[in-house]
Amino acid sequence: MLTATLAFTGVAALINLTPGLDTLLVVRTSVTHGRTGGRAAAVGIITGCLAWGLATAVGLTALLTASRLAYDALRIAGAGYLAWLGLSALWRCRRQMPHDGDERPKGVAVMATSDEEPAGSFAPGRGSAFRAGLGTNLLNPKAGIFYMSLIPQFIPHGAPVFGTTLLLTAIDVIELALWYWVVSSAASVLSERATRPSFRRRMEQLSGVTFLGFAAHLLLADRT
Repeated sequence: MLTATLAFTGVAALINLTPGLDTLLVVRTSVTHGRTGGRAAAVGIITGCLAWGLATAVGLTALLTASRLAYDALRIAGAGYLAWLGLSALWRCRRQMPHDGDERPKGVAVMATSDEEPAGSFAPGRGSAFRAGLGTNLLNPKAGIFYMSLIPQFIPHGAPVFGTTLLLTAIDVIELALWYWVVSSAASVLSERATRPSFRRRMEQLSGVTFLGFAAHLLLADRT
């Protein structure tokens, strides 16, 4: 059991460190709304992972491979949600574009009042960041297939399937929490140093286009 657990820990760490949609969401939210927003998005992603792990433990994720209709319905819903995130990001950039006469002399600071968002702030509050993280994870059928295909390979013969699945899910979630803590901290430091609104607009534009790319990939992708 110990050998299998250690092996899973290493494999999961390599997968979690590979940049993907979830990492992009944490980076983007941390840059546009600071460390708190990024970690709220991370908590949403981790909550989705816990849900997928529990679904795997009780056998529900098997429906994604057994039923083409269930897989396609979740895939289309996920692609639609990612497209909405991408278009929303691009729309916010368009609304935040400086108009003629809005440019201020170089070196003149702009003080925000307590009722205003910091200059260049695009992202909504922590609740919206959490929902974005949860939605991108739960509406991605490949996340469910990942848990269903990976975790059973590390369950030793004779070990309780339900308890072992929850244990391996907990290990994966802990690794994700540590990784997203590092990512959100690094991204928020970058955001603090690059305070120009134009930088944050470019980041939002890049993330918007990337979300649309992920949406197209998910919509066109097969189960494999």
